[in-house]
Amino acid sequence: MRYLHVGDLHIGKRVNEFSMVEDQKVILNQIQDMVAEYQCDGILIAGDLYDKSMPSAEAVAMVDSFLTGLAGTGKAVYIISGNHDSAERISYCASLLEESSVYVSKAFQGHLDSYMAGDEYGSLNIYLLPFLKPVQVRTFYPEEAIDTYEDAIRVVLEHTPVDDSQRNILLAHQFVTGADICDSEEHIIGGLDNISAELFDKFDYVALGHIHGPQYVKRETIRYSGSILKYSFSEKNHHKSATLIDLKEKGQITIEQIPYTPLHDMRQVEGTLEEVMGYTYSEDYIRVVLKDELVPMDAIGTLRTNYPNIMNLAVDNGKQMEGASQVFSENLENQSPMELFQEFYRGQSNNQDMSKKQEQILQDILKEMGVL
Repeated sequence: MRYLHVGDLHIGKRVNEFSMVEDQKVILNQIQDMVAEYQCDGILIAGDLYDKSMPSAEAVAMVDSFLTGLAGTGKAVYIISGNHDSAERISYCASLLEESSVYVSKAFQGHLDSYMAGDEYGSLNIYLLPFLKPVQVRTFYPEEAIDTYEDAIRVVLEHTPVDDSQRNILLAHQFVTGADICDSEEHIIGGLDNISAELFDKFDYVALGHIHGPQYVKRETIRYSGSILKYSFSEKNHHKSATLIDLKEKGQITIEQIPYTPLHDMRQVEGTLEEVMGYTYSEDYIRVVLKDELVPMDAIGTLRTNYPNIMNLAVDNGKQMEGASQVFSENLENQSPMELFQEFYRGQSNNQDMSKKQEQILQDILKEMGVL
């Protein structure tokens, strides 16, 4: 059996107020093409189908078109809800969807949904474990000690009959201890939402969602496919891909990562304003780090002529932090608004003073505000 494992679609997401809709459409089309090109028996979607629990009409329409296209191929589709999804909304019409071989995890009722497939090597069982919190599991197992996410998942899996003589796949959307994370993922400080990879020992392959960087944890068959796009600059060095898995006889699994080709890359460029403006024109999503000792006030406007999709501008001129650390350091209560702003300006521009023209502009603004 051959499956394509994807996750963390986050349909409807905005990044730094830029809509990702067109970028997401391109990747969804590539996923459909992969399913056909690699002659997959099905696709595993490991949660965070949407970016919000109440997605926009546009996001819902995109997902509807995507799933309709997959269902039209006759391939099986398996979906679980992630922490960004509403389990109830995701599972709407789940029973009806099953008639088109689209299997969606239902709102948790104390047990896991599972489905059987098969080929010349025998039966294959696919279990759907949606994102769960301890309180959701505690309701159904009041006699169990469930204080952590680890406890919750352990109890659910202990009450799930799994025939380990057959091949078994689990879809799950949780943090597994040891995974590399980035700042675009929601997680609990201190790792309280972490669970151990050992909980998955009965499963031949675990299709994980929640972490945006493609990777495996503990063993190659416990794997995050990663998000379909870069959703923050902490992901700028990620190589986004779908995961293709082939399951033959029990214990024989091959894995291949199939890269996506995004409409826009997300990357960082550094240098002085002159250097950065000398680079090739690009419509990628860009974070610019300027190294100038004195950054012009209209730098962002200048940069947009070469980088129309610039998302973020930062300054790193060596002495900036040293100067900034001295801003407002003493005599705050005795300084005028004009003096405070002059200190702030020096801290941001390597101790350069404001020009007479800049001081006059500031005075006019402060007078208009009634501060002077």
